[in-house]
Amino acid sequence: MKSPVYNIQAIPIELIDANAYNPNHVAPPEMRLLYESIKEDGYTMPIVVYAKPDGRYEIVDGYHRYTTMLLHRDIYEREGGKLPCSIIDKDVSNRMASTIRHNRARGSHSIELMMNIVGELKKAGMSDQWIMKEIGMDADELLRYKQLSGLAELFKDREYSQTTETI
Repeated sequence: MKSPVYNIQAIPIELIDANAYNPNHVAPPEMRLLYESIKEDGYTMPIVVYAKPDGRYEIVDGYHRYTTMLLHRDIYEREGGKLPCSIIDKDVSNRMASTIRHNRARGSHSIELMMNIVGELKKAGMSDQWIMKEIGMDADELLRYKQLSGLAELFKDREYSQTTETI
């Protein structure tokens, strides 16, 4: 059997339904970043769906990419109201397992790698504002990565108080 990804289909979003068993939640900053990613790069990963007997489709993976189109008219119009979909044929238990596998396989970012990326971007002359916007960090997160890295040069554009305290 060939992998479903070799047969991507453009399916109207109106025919696609969310499933009732996805435990994944994406925080608002990451949802904004997902929107920016889809706006700038387009859909680079298909939505994984199951074809239901009634002619509709149920999402197995890609709920947040689907939601992005529902919430953003510019994305909907650019894509003609269709999502790139990879169709799998599994019973509900196996679809649930697929959903969890897809969610867990994405994992999380390595702190060390993120520190290196922030360091490289700062060395390349990127401002804190640019880094925060383009890789979806808030100011506190960026500061934590700088602190963890221990590289003094990452703080060269930071204002410090001259306050001293006597104990």
